[in-house]
Amino acid sequence: MTSFFDSRLEVLISLGQELQAEDYRFTTVTPTTHARVNARPENSLAGDLQGVFGWSRPFPDALISERMLALLETGGLLLRQDSQWRSAVRWSSLDGQLFAHSAYPTVETDAVFFGPDTYRFAHALRQHVLSGEAGTVRRAVDIGCGAGPGAILIAQAYPEAEVTAVDINPRALDFTRANACLAGIDDLQIRQSNLLDGIGGQFDLIVANPPYLLDPQERTYRHGGGEFGAGLSLRIVETALQRLNVGGTLLLYTGAAVIDGDAPLRPQLDALLTNRPVSWRYDEMDPDVFGEELDCSAYQQAERIAAVTVTVKRLA
Repeated sequence: MTSFFDSRLEVLISLGQELQAEDYRFTTVTPTTHARVNARPENSLAGDLQGVFGWSRPFPDALISERMLALLETGGLLLRQDSQWRSAVRWSSLDGQLFAHSAYPTVETDAVFFGPDTYRFAHALRQHVLSGEAGTVRRAVDIGCGAGPGAILIAQAYPEAEVTAVDINPRALDFTRANACLAGIDDLQIRQSNLLDGIGGQFDLIVANPPYLLDPQERTYRHGGGEFGAGLSLRIVETALQRLNVGGTLLLYTGAAVIDGDAPLRPQLDALLTNRPVSWRYDEMDPDVFGEELDCSAYQQAERIAAVTVTVKRLA
């Protein structure tokens, strides 16, 4: 089966290079903030590159260069909206690098999301590496890689390591491939996999930034399943327990619904990890994320959703 971006990889890389040459930068916000900002009358049309490739606003063809317009058209990434155009791809910046991902709004079931969670995940990963907690890394994997920031950051931090990016969503792998090429990484292993099914061997470092919400549409990038969206996160911990080398670590960035002051995720993790040869830590990174979800029936018992990191080290 032809992958979504098989014929567009070079187009994406070229477009990214064009944006780099223009010193394009864009910090991606939550979908709710995005909708509010775009709803302002003065933002109905894009007025610059950030409006086109960051805010995903409609634009007249004269706004961007002929080269960029031609690249979008050649790659099938140019959408018609009334008498204007829209880009079907979006670009966000992180650590001085650009990452291609799905345009706003991310309504498709296979959309590839990049946003504030990505920035928090990258921060946690940098701290994990810089603190030395990750130890010696010869083999690493990013489970549910999305647009690839985790795997790319690991490959840059450990240039001699074998780094694999896996995702169940083929579209995510296409974006990862383009972003890795744009970052100058040509040896990243990119594989389609449900968790680590079909991926052999043990790892010194496993990282994951999985979906952790209960999404009525069960979109791949958003739906965590299980109790309050924690199902996929718990499966990742279970998988890591079997696949970490002695001394290896798991860094999981996820979300946890909080009910009457406590997150059900914590005792669930404790049940998984007690009496195992591991040390582990649960840290609340941000006490309140995706507050709009509290209006949904699935979260009627919750008082907040926290962004958390779970760090697990295998001792024996």
